Amino acid sequence: MTYNALVSAGTLHQQINDPKWIIVDCRFSLANSEAGSYAYRHGHIPHARYADLNKDLSSTITAFTGRHPLPDFRLLAKKLGAWGITNNSQVVCYDDTGGTFAGRFWWLLRCLGHDNVAVLNGGIQHWKNQGFALTTSLPTLKPVTFRPYLNSAHWLKALQVQNSLARKAICLIDARTPERYRGEQEPIDPVAGHIPGALNRPFQLNLDNTGLFLSAASLSRQFKTFIGTTAPEQVVHYCGSGVTACHNLLAMEHAGLTGSKLYAGSWSEWISDKNRGIATGDAR
Repeated sequence: MTYNALVSAGTLHQQINDPKWIIVDCRFSLANSEAGSYAYRHGHIPHARYADLNKDLSSTITAFTGRHPLPDFRLLAKKLGAWGITNNSQVVCYDDTGGTFAGRFWWLLRCLGHDNVAVLNGGIQHWKNQGFALTTSLPTLKPVTFRPYLNSAHWLKALQVQNSLARKAICLIDARTPERYRGEQEPIDPVAGHIPGALNRPFQLNLDNTGLFLSAASLSRQFKTFIGTTAPEQVVHYCGSGVTACHNLLAMEHAGLTGSKLYAGSWSEWISDKNRGIATGDAR
């Protein structure tokens, strides 16, 4: 059996010594870029490798990009091979923030044609709550060849978003908090507000009060109510920099609403061009 959305701590524990299962720790903090690697060194799920959002899962920021530009996919494919990931591996990624950073890794692998990748439901906290052990031992890596099959249809560029909104061809969903969406506060980016025409659905709504994803049935009902008659393939997600928006995309996949896309540059890229529109307040 393969997993391509979520996997439980119990299932991962059963497979923990299976060499075909590759575990990747994606913990990160926007406030302290070294916090994730520090946490990894001081205790991680056995056999886990570490993937850094800035160093491994993004490329260099320029004046025309968002805060987390898409990585060089050729370099990422080489890193995957160096971590022992083959095209037949079952990959499991996790973090300590409900899947926000692991979701980015999950989405990137899907862009590379690797569908057998799942986010650990509940992250490392749920793993520990189940009584499963952590380790400080680093895994023995056996480099292999990972062959990428890049599919750029998984994401949209800014101009595609603009044109699609003008044609009313997409439903654009903002994954940030309501306060940031409305432009009432902006703790990270230099301009507050949202993309005109976007709706707001904070990614936190995907989780219950224990940090686990809601059931597929519950998420399906919520998203269908939210997007109305729009086909899942016409739904586009964005956030501040193209990271946490992957959480909504993952939730839709878990709910069986497959095929939604990401505006990869997101808000931080959108505002790099002063000619692009900005809206504040609630959607009209």
